[in-house]
Amino acid sequence: MSTPITLTRTRIRAGIWEGILAGSGETPPQLEVTLDGQVVPGHALTKIPGRAGEYLVKVPVPAEALSEGVQTFLIRRKGGPSEPVLAHFTIITGVAMEDDLRAEFDLLRAELDMLKRAFRRHCLETAEQA
Repeated sequence: MSTPITLTRTRIRAGIWEGILAGSGETPPQLEVTLDGQVVPGHALTKIPGRAGEYLVKVPVPAEALSEGVQTFLIRRKGGPSEPVLAHFTIITGVAMEDDLRAEFDLLRAELDMLKRAFRRHCLETAEQA
């Protein structure tokens, strides 16, 4: 039984996404990076010394991919959209969108804090009246 191939993100630094590819054996698979269905060139695999079957994967983020909104890069074995995604990463640039999920969480958190303060005030007032 063969070990499944995994690609684990390690970091993104200086415009380069990095991850560890494991489970491929001595011959790494051909990888493909896509953005909006288009192949993004320039990724590299480097064997990690002393770690059998593990490779460092580096994917440079092209400057032309940095545009307003959310950009999601998909990394899979070469072979097209039918291949399962091994890893993905998302870059958000530009003005934050009003319907951005993080903005919604911040709004909910602020409203929850306001409700907690009002509830505590109500509890103190009813305790004083009793």
